[in-house]
Amino acid sequence: MDTHSLFWWREEPHRLGRTATTWSGNAFRHGELAVSVISFQEIGRLVNKGRMTLPTDLRTWRRDLLAEGVVEIPVDGEISVRTHELPNLPSDPADQLIMATAMDRHTLITADEEILAWWGPLERINARR
Repeated sequence: MDTHSLFWWREEPHRLGRTATTWSGNAFRHGELAVSVISFQEIGRLVNKGRMTLPTDLRTWRRDLLAEGVVEIPVDGEISVRTHELPNLPSDPADQLIMATAMDRHTLITADEEILAWWGPLERINARR
């Protein structure tokens, strides 16, 4: 899941579409619902800007998600290098890292129009559908 999809899944599930809800629920039940570590940094930034509100502090929110079974995928050198090998990625570095992370045998749930429109080799599901 990308950052907003993760937040919606946990805090505003009514914002996810039927397909995204079904897919994320199945992934969660099989221990395969995953998120890049970058999403926690992004959520922290959005909370600090007042664009997102969590029911608790970010550290606790993250810990609770992981304890429930959400898988955290670290960013490594391979993922970082991959962002420079793919043409025409969105300009947001966090989105680039999330996309490059998902390309490692994952399907990305996102509502980001730039990511959805990108023509490259990325399996994705529109979070609003």
